[in-house]
Amino acid sequence: MQAVCYRNKVLLLTLLPASVPMAWAQSTPQVLAPVVVTTTRMDTSVLDTPASISVIDGFDMRDAKLQINLSESMMGVPGLQIQNRQNYAQDLQVSIRGFGARSSFGVRGVRLYVDGIPATMPDGQGQTSNIDIASIDYVEVLRGPFSALYGNSSGGVIQIFTEDGAEPPTLSAGFAAGSYGTYRYGAQASGATSLGETKLDYLLSATRFTTQGYRDHSGARKNLGNMKLGLQLNDSSKLTLIANSVDLKADDPLGLSREDYEKAPRSAERAQEFNTRKTVKQTQGGLIYNKQVNADHALRLMLYYGQRDTVQFQSIPPGPQATAGHAGGVIDLKREYGGADLRWTSKWSLGGQPLTLVGGLSYDEMQEQRKGYENFMGSQLGVQGALRRNETNKSSSIDPYVQASWQFAEKWTLDAGLRYSTVRFSSHDHYITDKNGNDSGDARYRKALPVASLRYAATPDVSLYASIGRGFETPTFNEVSYQANSQAGLNFSLQPSVSTSIEVGTKATVANGLLTAALFQTLTEDEIVAANSAGGRTTYQNAGRTRRTGFELGWSGKFARHWRTDLAYTWIDAKYRDNCLTSACTSSPDKRLQAGNRIPGIAQQALYAAIAWAPPTGWRAGIEGRYLGKIYVNDGNTDTAPAYFIAALNTGYVWRTGPWELSTFARVDNVFDRKYAGSVIVNEGNQRYFEPAPGRNWSAGANISYTF
Repeated sequence: MQAVCYRNKVLLLTLLPASVPMAWAQSTPQVLAPVVVTTTRMDTSVLDTPASISVIDGFDMRDAKLQINLSESMMGVPGLQIQNRQNYAQDLQVSIRGFGARSSFGVRGVRLYVDGIPATMPDGQGQTSNIDIASIDYVEVLRGPFSALYGNSSGGVIQIFTEDGAEPPTLSAGFAAGSYGTYRYGAQASGATSLGETKLDYLLSATRFTTQGYRDHSGARKNLGNMKLGLQLNDSSKLTLIANSVDLKADDPLGLSREDYEKAPRSAERAQEFNTRKTVKQTQGGLIYNKQVNADHALRLMLYYGQRDTVQFQSIPPGPQATAGHAGGVIDLKREYGGADLRWTSKWSLGGQPLTLVGGLSYDEMQEQRKGYENFMGSQLGVQGALRRNETNKSSSIDPYVQASWQFAEKWTLDAGLRYSTVRFSSHDHYITDKNGNDSGDARYRKALPVASLRYAATPDVSLYASIGRGFETPTFNEVSYQANSQAGLNFSLQPSVSTSIEVGTKATVANGLLTAALFQTLTEDEIVAANSAGGRTTYQNAGRTRRTGFELGWSGKFARHWRTDLAYTWIDAKYRDNCLTSACTSSPDKRLQAGNRIPGIAQQALYAAIAWAPPTGWRAGIEGRYLGKIYVNDGNTDTAPAYFIAALNTGYVWRTGPWELSTFARVDNVFDRKYAGSVIVNEGNQRYFEPAPGRNWSAGANISYTF
């Protein structure tokens, strides 16, 4: 069965598991071109891609959802663990096959892109706060060896693509509300027109979100705007302009100890005492030029630039800040970042068989002005006090890469690629006193990252593949900020972790859907882990070798008229292979890292299942269930966040008449009112590991649109 889809309306029947339910745009489906995935740069169908890749449709991500963050609609992707912290000051917790699990804030170990523009800085740290769910067309999630072709910290890749404007013009507005004083409202305009010989398509989107938060001191508000303009200059050239802006203000409820989590999961006494909070203002823009030189050669050029200002108030007591080298309890960070990616794609013939070659060069740069202040004045806490840190940091990466895909026989295809990644760090300390030394320094990391795969098309509906690749992950600026011995200077003795991944998998169109299965193993050297966290400073070290072995299974499709089901299962065994003998690893049981200990932050098993009745108009309904195994919270494996199962119910109604369409929904999450930790703060120095999730909660909303 050939995979088909409406690119802007419905999800392919043969895509990997995604959120449900789904409403069909028309009562009689049209058979269009197969969906093409682009994250591997070879523009192949899901079935023909020799890698584990999931595609989630933007319509599905909005249907019966609050549309606040990605965790609402991406839990059904095998190998992806995406956790809502219930803390909008610290972003989502995202890991793919265990990469990124150690992150206590932001996203690490996983590369993020929006319309081809990196949302991950050159040092490997990213954020999801600027992703506009209201304008997403589709999302691709790449797992396994081929992720290494994106360079530093590419244990997995998440690419978000926003919609293109199209005729006829459409105006829409939406509103949603939920438990804990949560509101989301927005508006969107899209369309296309001709300006002489040039064709213009446009998409404008604006969203505002506010919440009081499930926990005490967890309120937030976010204003988000997104713009995409496409200029079809002629039959072979297109210019796309992308702009994005986010303004976020959020309280930080912090993590809880085991005792507080059990007795008072909504409490945030320490956060209230210090008024912990975060503000972010970010604006960025990008330009993408695509040129089809001729039938066999194509050029793509991407340029981008952005600014991000962050101010964060932490809960560090005044006592530790008396130390001369302390950086204070307030972070004031101003970043400018930008880069370019130039790519050439050619189609040739080798041995009488088709060969596709891709060659490119990417460059990314980030410069930050980082200041630290005391978070007190006299006896008053939670205010900006004296300056304690002032430095200019810069990171950059330059990566040439080449890929090839050769169908050397009717049913056999060989893919290979190589990326040579060079990452540079430098820091210039401007805050030097008699008691505070010079923390300036610089470092450079280089690594060649090869990948290769072999695919066998057993039948038109069954594909088998095997792949292998090498990746690496440098420490971020936050991780090299301090040395474990409390001396001056950055911790450039911290080395990148290097991983080798192998994978075998199969994909098959079965029962009007796509069945996928993959076995994988990743061996890593010099795994980066937390060493000490005290007095507001967290230091990091290399912990030796680790091994991640796992299995992923997914199925998605229709089994009867208007009925759809999705299933995703992940099993991963992630363990340390070496004893850690440093003083940090032997100072207390929670830090005692030994061979055989499980890597914290990673659930061994995860299961997602959903079924939906989704006719094109009228009533519809769906049910979802998710099981997540227990998660160890520290390297010593002394405590865990327990396993849990949660369920959700939703219903809605779609009404259409002439140019008008009204879509409504109502849903209940955590139907059985389970108590569980939605995420954990791995290796938190004060053993405040737990971030509780809400009990039974509701949401409802409506969207109305008019097509001219």
